[in-house]
Amino acid sequence: AMIMAKDGAQADVAMSQMLAAARALYSMPPDHGAAAVRMVLEDAGLRKDWETELEEMRLRMLRLRVAFAEALRRQSNSDRFDFVASHRGMFSRLGLTEAQVERLRTDHAVYMVGDS
Repeated sequence: AMIMAKDGAQADVAMSQMLAAARALYSMPPDHGAAAVRMVLEDAGLRKDWETELEEMRLRMLRLRVAFAEALRRQSNSDRFDFVASHRGMFSRLGLTEAQVERLRTDHAVYMVGDS
């Protein structure tokens, strides 16, 4: 935006008003998100596409969990982490010690909460 003013003080006032207007426009993301959700859920084609993508991601997460559990089994020569394959969602507690968590963070840039 361009501001034309008699002096710097007026330009500052105008800029302040423009910034306030911009903040008001950008401060409504929940409304925009709700409108997008409404649009997807009310349109049969968009809803089907979303449900298909959601199912693909759900299955991908399951495959990743199984692969992770299998890799842990191979590396540890133990079935200690097999439970990971049956968990659902994005997170699991692994039962590691704080020292093990710190080593993963330091040596491999793997980050997790302190109690794994």
